[in-house]
Amino acid sequence: MKKAIITGATGMVGGIVLRKCLESPEIGQVVSISRRASGVVHDKLTEILHADFLDLSFLSAHFEQVDIAYFCLGVYTGQVPTDLFETITVDYTKVFADALKSASPGAHFCFLSGEGADPKEKSRVAFARFKGVAENYLIQQNFGALHIFRPAYIYPVEPRKEPNFTYRIARGLYPIVKRLFPASEITSEQLAQAIFQTGLSNGPEEVILSNVAIKGLL
Repeated sequence: MKKAIITGATGMVGGIVLRKCLESPEIGQVVSISRRASGVVHDKLTEILHADFLDLSFLSAHFEQVDIAYFCLGVYTGQVPTDLFETITVDYTKVFADALKSASPGAHFCFLSGEGADPKEKSRVAFARFKGVAENYLIQQNFGALHIFRPAYIYPVEPRKEPNFTYRIARGLYPIVKRLFPASEITSEQLAQAIFQTGLSNGPEEVILSNVAIKGLL
């Protein structure tokens, strides 16, 4: 059975990925690294509460013999200052990737990015620029396998408090968007399922998966 490590397990998508890992007979061990408790208790799960994602050196043993890494950690645009947004989006990804590469270079890395990520790293939009930097760093690491997921609008299946006014509007308009522009939306359940099952398999040949490509995996 496989060993999986996950970040962002208390988030909208990561929480569903965690659930699917725990339900899967193909995964025997799950390590979750998070800043706050998920409230999930399971025989397979080792949950590590860790505040400083810029220093994972004390957790090196947990990165050993990892088969799949699900990196679902992130923050919404405008939720934190730009410098902190860069730290979370870029630096946290780099530190995690370095720890995994050192201990389990053959692991399959599944990275939750977003539509509009700029591989040229020149966009004036912070989200696009920083996601592009993070993606490029992962590509350079030459993991056993790498898949980068770029979803469009993610509709939260489970009720939640929306992070800002834009997301409240988007949630209200979702039935219309789903009917008229299906290529521009995906549910949190669909996205998590695609990320999870891709990690278990070799996945498609493409490294970077658009919203349409992600939905095509289901």
